[in-house]
Amino acid sequence: MVLAVGSALLAALLQRQGDGAATSAYDLQVYRAQLAEVDRDLAAGVQSAPEAERLRAEISRRILEADRMGRGAVRTVSSGGRGIAGFGIVAAIAAAVWGYWVLGAPGYADLPIAARLAAAENYRATRPAQAEAEAGVAQPAPVVPDAQMADLMGKLRAAVKARPGDVQGLTLLVRNEAALGNLAAARDAQLALIAAKAGAAVAQDHVLLAELLIRLAGGYVSPEAEAALTATLALDPANGTALYYSGLMFAQGDRADHAFTIWNGLLEKGPADAPWMEPIKAQIAEVAARAGEKYQAPTAAGPDAAEVAAAAEMSPEDRQAMVQSMVDGLSERLATKGGPVEDWARLITSLAVLGDVDQARAIYRESKASFAGRAAELATLAAAAAKAGVAE
Repeated sequence: MVLAVGSALLAALLQRQGDGAATSAYDLQVYRAQLAEVDRDLAAGVQSAPEAERLRAEISRRILEADRMGRGAVRTVSSGGRGIAGFGIVAAIAAAVWGYWVLGAPGYADLPIAARLAAAENYRATRPAQAEAEAGVAQPAPVVPDAQMADLMGKLRAAVKARPGDVQGLTLLVRNEAALGNLAAARDAQLALIAAKAGAAVAQDHVLLAELLIRLAGGYVSPEAEAALTATLALDPANGTALYYSGLMFAQGDRADHAFTIWNGLLEKGPADAPWMEPIKAQIAEVAARAGEKYQAPTAAGPDAAEVAAAAEMSPEDRQAMVQSMVDGLSERLATKGGPVEDWARLITSLAVLGDVDQARAIYRESKASFAGRAAELATLAAAAAKAGVAE
């Protein structure tokens, strides 16, 4: 297209040059013909000699003017206009090609919004199933239990096998299989648990199944996981975990607009220590950019200058009491409402700083049980415990 436009411009430029030369040559032919006509009229006695001389002088002046204009036009186009016009056309072509190569997507067809939405819906309808997704993911090695734990797990599995509809036994089996990293076994037990409960299954049952499916698929939200999320939200429309994973599903399916709406709503609603807050904060800026939304992360709240200055002026005893009060508040909140792994790690190290090593060790054990089977969180807790000197 650029070459076609450039060719048209050059053709127009050359056409104008030809028009100027042709006009000058035509004028010269006309004036010379008029001179010949004057000579014929003088010879025939139609005009007097003085009149013929006057006409020759006027026509000669016009011939000189036409010749001068023709030559001037040729010189102007040759020395100035042609060079400037040619440079401008070449520069425009080069700028267009460079700009498209840098800012555009050479080789891609047009992608109108309707086609993109249709492609997203087609992907959602035809995306890989859970089994296919699991086949492409290397599952982490399960935890090897000690002899006592292995014996208890053997008995529990045997009991559930003997009584497949035992809700309590299945609940314990799901929890312990997940803690040992046997995610496939935990998933199967959770499916059996939901079937055993029949219509009495609650939202937490379905969202736990969805989370196990997603973890087995390496973070991918399969159609089976989507079905579990749908069942969760039908029972509890405000379930934060199900909403987070629903947003993740839309983000994976090129519907960043839906993902941003869901995740931004979760950020605004809180609470700040909800387990989905940190993953959303880590991804929402990219999702907002893909959705064409202007997003700016809120500034984290903290003590103002006056509070910092007041703390600096405290006596060591008062400052110790303030820190103790903050640690007690954090401990109470985690015990009643739970929180992200970073808060648990902060509590462990803070207790150690205060000299309460036994409590730090107890909190470490409690937090390990809360995050059983979650390798990243357990690593964070282990690092905090090592720093506090309570690692086991």
